[in-house]
Amino acid sequence: MDGGIIGVSVFALVLAGATAAGGWAVRHRRPGLAALAGVAGAAVAGSAASYLYSTGRGKLSVWAQVLDELSLRGDEQVLDVGCGRGAVLMLAARRLPRGRAVGADLWRRRDQSGNSRAAAERNAVAEGVSERVDIVDGDARDLPFPSASFDVVVSSLAISNIRGAQGRGLALHEAMRVLRPGGRVRIVDQGADQYAAVLKDAGFAGVTVQRLDWRTWYGIPGHHLTLVAASKPPA
Repeated sequence: MDGGIIGVSVFALVLAGATAAGGWAVRHRRPGLAALAGVAGAAVAGSAASYLYSTGRGKLSVWAQVLDELSLRGDEQVLDVGCGRGAVLMLAARRLPRGRAVGADLWRRRDQSGNSRAAAERNAVAEGVSERVDIVDGDARDLPFPSASFDVVVSSLAISNIRGAQGRGLALHEAMRVLRPGGRVRIVDQGADQYAAVLKDAGFAGVTVQRLDWRTWYGIPGHHLTLVAASKPPA
């Protein structure tokens, strides 16, 4: 869903089809069909604009709010599971002048266009936070970190890319494992409300599920992502 190139290409093809149909209808004096093609074209253009917004400014706006609500001290260790090119990772790093922001990913381009470790590293340099960012190769189902390593674990549109409920469950348990006692987890994803039950069963406290607003429509009016928040009990 994130990344934009594939999604925008699909919107462009559909819009081109609607435009061609409208042109054919005008040439053949089919006003009803021409009007229908015009409405379809406008709808596709609107969806494309929504998609582009959600993959860019919308995502950044949502995560800036999520991170600000954590009221970080600035010296925490934060892990971004499935960090991709690093949009959320960089937002976290800006809030950690004395801490570390760590991103882990398998770098599969089918999950995100332009997805690569090199792209994330370039973005860290461009954002001026490379000195407080670590980017590593890591499978969400088997994270390469000791238990209780992080104060906060975040993940954006990553766990849903894992096939099968068992695999997604493993990723959630790994996120819980690497959290320190009292640590907090924030996940924004499709169907993330399903993750809440796993967190509750593991004894996490303050588990909440929030349906996010229009900023997460991703081109489909009424489609919303979900934010799940929870805290690991103190030792």
